[in-house]
Amino acid sequence: MSVRLALVPGEPAGIGPELCVRLAQRERTVHWLAYADPDTLRAAAAALGLPLRLRDPDQPCGPGELSLHSIPQPRPVRWGQADPANAPAVIAALQQAGAACLSGQLQGLVTGPVHKASINEGGIPYSGTTELLAKQAGCEVVMMLANPTLRVALATTHLPLRAVSDAITHEGLTRTLQVMHAALRRDFGLASPRIAVLGLNPHAGEDGHLGHEEIEVITPVLQALRAQGMDLPGPLPADTAFLPAKLQGFDAVLAMYHDQGLPVLKHAGFENAVNVTLGLPYPRVAVDHGTALELAGRGLAHPSSLYAAADLCARLAARRMPA
Repeated sequence: MSVRLALVPGEPAGIGPELCVRLAQRERTVHWLAYADPDTLRAAAAALGLPLRLRDPDQPCGPGELSLHSIPQPRPVRWGQADPANAPAVIAALQQAGAACLSGQLQGLVTGPVHKASINEGGIPYSGTTELLAKQAGCEVVMMLANPTLRVALATTHLPLRAVSDAITHEGLTRTLQVMHAALRRDFGLASPRIAVLGLNPHAGEDGHLGHEEIEVITPVLQALRAQGMDLPGPLPADTAFLPAKLQGFDAVLAMYHDQGLPVLKHAGFENAVNVTLGLPYPRVAVDHGTALELAGRGLAHPSSLYAAADLCARLAARRMPA
């Protein structure tokens, strides 16, 4: 059985469609099925001056070709101008691709960047693709970003800073680490993953002088999970945990909030970074960048993150398939 993967460009007016056109030029070892508007993909190919032949969902493809599950959008694309009227088509593409993965028709999903404001302005409550796919699958997930040298997962995701402390609970942190541990074992082949857990406060709370979350929540959770056999150093001060000498001893890092861990990862290798959703019944890998509306339709967007996402998703899907 060959690996079949869904490809969703994301925001039509952003760089996602042209990145998918570039991906279609590559030799491939898996079957890609794009969930997108055909006219938008053709417009992206024309803007790039690249060949693109759209084929039926089950037809094999070579370079310059792409199988398509058509999701028509009501308004033609205008590069760099996100149109809320096209929001239902963006969400439909994500939901239909996710459903195909849940049913076993496809073995994984790669997604491009989505313009959150445009989706919400289109009348669809939307906090992120990770949350949308988790709700559809009915499971708990963890967001992890990765590049060839570093993996960073998040205990909380898209929250204002004043809400982060209240969101870090015994139950939530325990669940996050359990999902993360299981996914690192299953999908990344780490028999006993070593996960560095950061503290929330400067200096990991300084023994309670700079906050009590480490004493009251994080440390008790780590102690309980260590008793179950997990290897969980921490809570560690975030300002020194990412030193190269320390990172060599960790398989992944769990940061307490978005901007505690992700700036470090992006500095360490933004071009090849990807966003992996841990805990879904299928592999989902996304690009680690936004819609870049200012670059759309100009041929300036670098496809490295989408290439990395596609390659990783193919490997993870192959690992999950029966021998």
